[in-house]
Amino acid sequence: MTAHPATATRARTGGPQEDGPKILEHVMGWVLVAVFAMLVTQLGLL
Repeated sequence: MTAHPATATRARTGGPQEDGPKILEHVMGWVLVAVFAMLVTQLGLL
């Protein structure tokens, strides 16, 4: 048997990328927080 490095043959699975647009990710996170806050207040959970 030959030893192959595990990282050389590993396929990308769609996880976080190193060179993605960080500002878009940050803005979308805050949009999600705002939508969740509006949902909570509309349902009267707070």
